[in-house]
Amino acid sequence: MNVDGVFSGGGIKGFAYLGAYQVLEERDIHFNRVAGTSAGAIFASFIAAGFTSDEIEKMLDELDVSALLDPPKSLFGLSFLKWLNLYFKMGLYQGKALEKWFYKKLALKGIYTFGDLPSGSIKLIASDLTNGKMLVLPDDLKNYGIDGESFSVARALRMSCGIPFFFEPVKLKIANGESIVVDGGVLSNFPIWIFDDEIGRKERPVIGLKLSHPREDMDPQKINNGLQLFEALFTTMKDAHDERYISRRLEKDIIFIPVENYSATQFDLDQKTKESLISIGRESTLQFLKTWQKVF
Repeated sequence: MNVDGVFSGGGIKGFAYLGAYQVLEERDIHFNRVAGTSAGAIFASFIAAGFTSDEIEKMLDELDVSALLDPPKSLFGLSFLKWLNLYFKMGLYQGKALEKWFYKKLALKGIYTFGDLPSGSIKLIASDLTNGKMLVLPDDLKNYGIDGESFSVARALRMSCGIPFFFEPVKLKIANGESIVVDGGVLSNFPIWIFDDEIGRKERPVIGLKLSHPREDMDPQKINNGLQLFEALFTTMKDAHDERYISRRLEKDIIFIPVENYSATQFDLDQKTKESLISIGRESTLQFLKTWQKVF
């Protein structure tokens, strides 16, 4: 069966997508088009490039996640002044190592630019902070005078995964200057709406994969200090747009993968945690498929 797939953001918690993808492959469910934000954009890109779940599992097994963290060169010699780097660089890590890894893995399938993928097969979400608007890549690049077909998929992934303050933002060069681009989750962490036509119809069944419980099953956020306030602020911001769209009618087409107890930026994951995330993805998908029926 052919479906379209939409993957939410969630940082390192995206390891759970491997378990979900394994089950869908086993049930002969294949993605015709895919879309995603941040971690979901990464998984969507690997699927669009033609990687099987076995190939993705091998990649993740070989990956030293901590090697993707590349601190900027210190502007200040004293350790207590290192946080000034965050002020000037706008991120704790450069993100170059992350983009390089995307590039190398996609190159294994001959994927370098969006032109190397079937037209319309993938849509990635990023956030243009300079102009205060959502970017759907590669579609919206034409509005910046950029040819989407020749734009690097690895670069687009780097844009979609740019967690604010964690990774340096991407500076997108355009005719009249530059735009500061960060994680797509700032404006749409789960673009389940993206394959609807002008009147809300879908071309084929759409399965959404969301790294959370359904909204009504989630506990209220605890806010007792400034760090928790920032986390709650960012969580509310990234979910607000999409929650307005999700309804009871749509929830039956969404695989909710409850991984809220894991950190999105825990880049020192051990093997046990990886396996736990993958197992949660598998179990959530198996439960979903017991009741999911879509007639087109």
